[in-house]
Amino acid sequence: MMLLPIYQNLTAKQADTYGLILSSVGIFHKAMERREGWQIWVDEKDEEEARSHIHKYEQENALLAKPAPASVAPKIKLLNGIVVALFLMVVYAAVADNRDAFIALYGVSASRIMAGEVFRTATALLLHADAVHLVGNMAAIALFGSVVCASNGFGVGWLMVLLSGIFGNYLNAWLHQSAHMSIGASTAVFGAVGMMAAHQFLRKIRQPEERFKAWLPIAGGMALLAIFGTGAGRTDIMAHLFGFACGLLLQILYQGAEWFWQKQVPARYNAACLAIALLILGLSSAWPMLAHQG
Repeated sequence: MMLLPIYQNLTAKQADTYGLILSSVGIFHKAMERREGWQIWVDEKDEEEARSHIHKYEQENALLAKPAPASVAPKIKLLNGIVVALFLMVVYAAVADNRDAFIALYGVSASRIMAGEVFRTATALLLHADAVHLVGNMAAIALFGSVVCASNGFGVGWLMVLLSGIFGNYLNAWLHQSAHMSIGASTAVFGAVGMMAAHQFLRKIRQPEERFKAWLPIAGGMALLAIFGTGAGRTDIMAHLFGFACGLLLQILYQGAEWFWQKQVPARYNAACLAIALLILGLSSAWPMLAHQG
């Protein structure tokens, strides 16, 4: 089976409508969101029939909106990456006067995480050692996080980036068990890199003429990990590696579920996913105080 896009630059409503039309006549299809809008993909052998059914529907429903041209969506998606980067800066400034105390309370302490303080796997992503550490992660999360959100949706994207950081930090703590402390958003950053690589891999592997090239995105992600994730000094190489691996796995599971159910997460659920991500961070940050009161 070789899929190809037959409609592009669609709104979410149009993509849902076209998808229902194709499902009603038994044509396998895939709706995917891209920077410029939604796309409808079908098997090459079904292209003519799919276009015919949709064209007939459009003729019978003149009020159906035509495919929307490229809009400001890329700017909006890039903006949400910038907002997250600025959030990291706000946290950095807010804890500046007591940075050491906050790192001791919220950083990835392997021994404490293994003792049950799992909240640290999330809160450590918000803390940075110095301005250089912060700026590097701000730039990376703004860029890579925005790309992930362009592929998966803003809510699903940020939730997956956060989870890749959390799982990566937990695995790193499990590896070290004790005598290890780390902080920074870079575990989540490399989780985003892993998601980007997996997304491109899965897109290419389904197309016979692209299968040989399908491994190139994985190789490119590993190259980024090798270049930027294995520096000297305080770089936590294993945290970066675990974040990358968790990002790969999460993206594969997410897109695998999409292909299995032949349906993408509706756009309206993105707000719920973003709320879940914020709730995880909020509860993790409040957990030491809640536990103390308890």
